Amino acid sequence: MRVRFDLAYDGTEFAGWARQPGLRTVQGEVEKALKALYSGLGELPNIVVAGRTDAGVHARGQVAHLDLTAEQASKIEVSRIALSVNGVLGRRTDIVVRQTSVADEGFDARFSALWRHYEYRIADTLLARNPLTRHNTAWTTKVLNIDAMQEVCAELLGLHDWAAFCKPRPFATTIRTLQYFEWKRDADGVVSATVTADAFCHSMVRALVGASVAVGEGRLGVAEVVGLREALERTSAFKVMPARGLTLMEVGYPDAAGLARRAEETRARRSREAVAAQRLARVAEIG
Repeated sequence: MRVRFDLAYDGTEFAGWARQPGLRTVQGEVEKALKALYSGLGELPNIVVAGRTDAGVHARGQVAHLDLTAEQASKIEVSRIALSVNGVLGRRTDIVVRQTSVADEGFDARFSALWRHYEYRIADTLLARNPLTRHNTAWTTKVLNIDAMQEVCAELLGLHDWAAFCKPRPFATTIRTLQYFEWKRDADGVVSATVTADAFCHSMVRALVGASVAVGEGRLGVAEVVGLREALERTSAFKVMPARGLTLMEVGYPDAAGLARRAEETRARRSREAVAAQRLARVAEIG
């Protein structure tokens, strides 16, 4: 049986999602609680997560899964796992398991996902700074030009190689489809970005935000940011923004019939040659 976990957490005091020796992580805390609860059922496998958030990054809509053997599943009431784990974590915990349920056939928290939706918040004026939201909002000192930032968003959308915006990881592809990117200023004066892609490589969202901020402050032009992306190399032309402003809001999945097919498609690693071929196909259609 595969169990789906829906979680939320304040990432401030965590060294990210992934378990690391000697460090406090979200995965480590959840798996420690599961081990305490179900120690008599034998060893449980690792939890598989939709998005491995970095140190300091928050989540409102994180998704994970855990596989149980038939024997283990027969002794656990799946719907009560969330309540039990939260009981072990405590009432003042910075992790909440919002729901646990039996996953649909073919569901994979990581590979079945169609998109990940993030929000990044910035207070760029003194009036927008609120100490009550300091853990999920970055503070900057220059007023941002939202119109210019929105202009660069439009130029960045689509399927691209994002090597210039990602920290390299061995054997990991940097090809992603940026599906949605928008900036707005709310009634409290806080500037926020909505960023959605099929997946994100390491630090990609914070790098996209950093490039946008450089445009909003007048340090970079829209064409320069596009040129940096096309160069396919890490750059010091803009700064990657702090983790605290970033929150994973939601992960989207297809209906039950499409879960296994989507997982198979995602596992097929995309190449730079494939990106080039798709660009040529689009040019041919336009021509």
